Amino acid sequence: MDVKEIKELVRFIEKTSLTEFEYESETERIYVNRVSQIPSAPVQQQVETVVKEERKTAEPSEKRESEEKTKGETEGVEVKTPIVGTFYEAPSPGAEPFVKEGDTVRKGQTLCIVEAMKIMNEIEAEFDCKILKKLGVNGEPVEYGEAIFLVEPL
Repeated sequence: MDVKEIKELVRFIEKTSLTEFEYESETERIYVNRVSQIPSAPVQQQVETVVKEERKTAEPSEKRESEEKTKGETEGVEVKTPIVGTFYEAPSPGAEPFVKEGDTVRKGQTLCIVEAMKIMNEIEAEFDCKILKKLGVNGEPVEYGEAIFLVEPL
Protein backbone atom coordinates (compact mmCIF):
# COMPACT_ATOMS: atom_id res chain seq x y z
CA MET A 1 0.00 0.00 0.00
CA ASP A 2 1.22 3.45 -0.77
CA VAL A 3 0.73 6.59 1.32
CA LYS A 4 -2.30 7.70 -0.73
CA GLU A 5 -4.11 4.41 -0.08
CA ILE A 6 -3.29 4.59 3.62
CA LYS A 7 -4.70 8.13 3.82
CA GLU A 8 -7.90 6.97 2.10
CA LEU A 9 -8.16 4.08 4.54
CA VAL A 10 -7.77 6.44 7.51
CA ARG A 11 -10.45 8.80 6.13
CA PHE A 12 -12.77 5.84 5.61
CA ILE A 13 -12.24 4.66 9.20
CA GLU A 14 -12.89 8.19 10.53
CA LYS A 15 -16.31 8.16 8.84
CA THR A 16 -17.31 4.92 10.57
CA SER A 17 -17.76 4.02 14.21
CA LEU A 18 -14.70 1.77 14.12
CA THR A 19 -12.14 2.52 16.79
CA GLU A 20 -9.57 -0.01 15.68
CA PHE A 21 -8.56 -1.54 12.34
CA GLU A 22 -5.84 -4.05 11.48
CA TYR A 23 -4.75 -5.34 8.08
CA GLU A 24 -1.96 -7.82 7.48
CA SER A 25 -0.59 -9.40 4.32
CA GLU A 26 2.62 -11.27 3.52
CA THR A 27 4.53 -8.05 2.89
CA GLU A 28 2.87 -5.43 5.07
CA ARG A 29 0.89 -4.82 8.23
CA ILE A 30 -1.33 -1.81 8.95
CA TYR A 31 -2.80 -1.07 12.35
CA VAL A 32 -5.02 1.99 12.96
CA ASN A 33 -6.30 2.84 16.42
CA ARG A 34 -8.59 5.81 16.78
CA VAL A 35 -8.36 7.40 20.23
CA SER A 36 -11.66 8.32 21.78
CA GLN A 37 -12.38 12.02 21.88
CA ILE A 38 -13.82 11.65 25.36
CA PRO A 39 -11.47 13.17 27.94
CA SER A 40 -9.75 10.56 30.05
CA ALA A 41 -9.52 12.76 33.14
CA PRO A 42 -12.56 12.80 35.40
CA VAL A 43 -14.90 15.66 34.73
CA GLN A 44 -15.89 17.71 37.72
CA GLN A 45 -19.48 18.78 37.83
CA GLN A 46 -20.45 21.97 39.51
CA VAL A 47 -23.28 21.48 41.92
CA GLU A 48 -25.39 24.44 42.79
CA THR A 49 -26.56 24.55 46.36
CA VAL A 50 -29.92 26.13 46.86
CA VAL A 51 -30.82 27.22 50.35
CA LYS A 52 -34.52 27.54 50.87
CA GLU A 53 -35.91 29.09 54.00
CA GLU A 54 -39.33 27.96 55.07
CA ARG A 55 -41.39 29.36 57.86
CA LYS A 56 -43.92 26.94 59.13
CA THR A 57 -46.91 27.60 61.32
CA ALA A 58 -48.45 24.89 63.42
CA GLU A 59 -51.07 23.02 61.44
CA PRO A 60 -54.11 21.42 63.09
CA SER A 61 -52.55 17.93 62.97
CA GLU A 62 -49.44 19.23 64.74
CA LYS A 63 -51.60 20.87 67.40
CA ARG A 64 -53.47 17.59 67.86
CA GLU A 65 -50.19 15.69 68.27
CA SER A 66 -48.94 18.12 70.90
CA GLU A 67 -52.27 17.84 72.75
CA GLU A 68 -51.99 14.02 72.73
CA LYS A 69 -48.48 14.23 74.18
CA THR A 70 -49.68 16.44 77.02
CA LYS A 71 -52.36 13.86 77.89
CA GLY A 72 -49.66 11.55 79.23
CA GLU A 73 -48.41 9.84 76.07
CA THR A 74 -44.70 8.98 76.20
CA GLU A 75 -42.72 10.91 73.60
CA GLY A 76 -40.24 8.12 72.86
CA VAL A 77 -37.08 7.92 70.78
CA GLU A 78 -37.04 7.99 66.98
CA VAL A 79 -35.35 5.15 65.10
CA LYS A 80 -34.00 6.73 61.91
CA THR A 81 -33.02 5.04 58.67
CA PRO A 82 -29.28 5.15 57.96
CA ILE A 83 -29.80 4.95 54.17
CA VAL A 84 -32.09 6.07 51.37
CA GLY A 85 -34.31 3.32 50.00
CA THR A 86 -37.69 1.59 50.19
CA PHE A 87 -39.16 0.66 53.59
CA TYR A 88 -40.47 -2.89 54.06
CA GLU A 89 -42.07 -4.03 57.31
CA ALA A 90 -41.87 -7.76 56.50
CA PRO A 91 -39.29 -10.13 54.99
CA SER A 92 -41.55 -10.85 51.99
CA PRO A 93 -44.96 -9.80 50.64
CA GLY A 94 -47.74 -11.42 52.66
CA ALA A 95 -45.43 -12.37 55.54
CA GLU A 96 -45.91 -11.19 59.11
CA PRO A 97 -44.22 -7.86 59.90
CA PHE A 98 -40.93 -8.00 61.79
CA VAL A 99 -42.50 -5.93 64.61
CA LYS A 100 -45.89 -4.45 65.50
CA GLU A 101 -46.83 -1.50 67.67
CA GLY A 102 -46.67 -2.59 71.30
CA ASP A 103 -44.02 -5.29 70.70
CA THR A 104 -40.99 -5.50 72.97
CA VAL A 105 -37.77 -6.04 71.03
CA ARG A 106 -34.21 -6.91 72.02
CA LYS A 107 -31.02 -5.19 70.91
CA GLY A 108 -30.02 -6.54 67.47
CA GLN A 109 -33.54 -7.72 66.57
CA THR A 110 -34.64 -6.80 63.02
CA LEU A 111 -37.21 -4.01 62.92
CA CYS A 112 -37.62 -3.68 59.14
CA ILE A 113 -35.81 -3.80 55.81
CA VAL A 114 -34.72 -0.83 53.72
CA GLU A 115 -34.00 -1.84 50.13
CA ALA A 116 -31.33 0.23 48.42
CA MET A 117 -29.99 -0.60 44.94
CA LYS A 118 -31.56 -4.09 45.04
CA ILE A 119 -29.83 -4.87 48.36
CA MET A 120 -32.02 -5.68 51.36
CA ASN A 121 -30.59 -3.91 54.43
CA GLU A 122 -31.96 -5.09 57.77
CA ILE A 123 -32.48 -2.28 60.26
CA GLU A 124 -31.89 -3.61 63.77
CA ALA A 125 -32.78 -2.28 67.22
CA GLU A 126 -29.79 -0.54 68.78
CA PHE A 127 -31.11 -1.22 72.30
CA ASP A 128 -33.91 -3.11 74.07
CA CYS A 129 -37.13 -1.17 73.50
CA LYS A 130 -40.90 -1.19 73.06
CA ILE A 131 -42.38 -0.18 69.69
CA LEU A 132 -44.67 2.79 70.29
CA LYS A 133 -45.44 3.65 66.68
CA LYS A 134 -44.46 2.54 63.18
CA LEU A 135 -43.79 5.69 61.15
CA GLY A 136 -42.55 4.08 57.91
CA VAL A 137 -45.12 3.03 55.32
CA ASN A 138 -44.64 -0.41 53.75
CA GLY A 139 -43.35 -0.17 50.17
CA GLU A 140 -42.82 3.60 50.34
CA PRO A 141 -39.49 5.43 49.89
CA VAL A 142 -37.57 6.68 52.93
CA GLU A 143 -34.83 9.30 53.08
CA TYR A 144 -31.56 9.21 55.01
CA GLY A 145 -32.23 10.19 58.62
CA GLU A 146 -36.01 9.84 58.33
CA ALA A 147 -37.75 8.52 61.45
CA ILE A 148 -39.24 5.07 60.75
CA PHE A 149 -40.20 3.99 64.29
CA LEU A 150 -40.95 5.65 67.59
CA VAL A 151 -39.71 3.49 70.48
CA GLU A 152 -39.45 3.57 74.26
CA PRO A 153 -36.11 2.36 75.66
CA LEU A 154 -36.38 -0.40 78.29
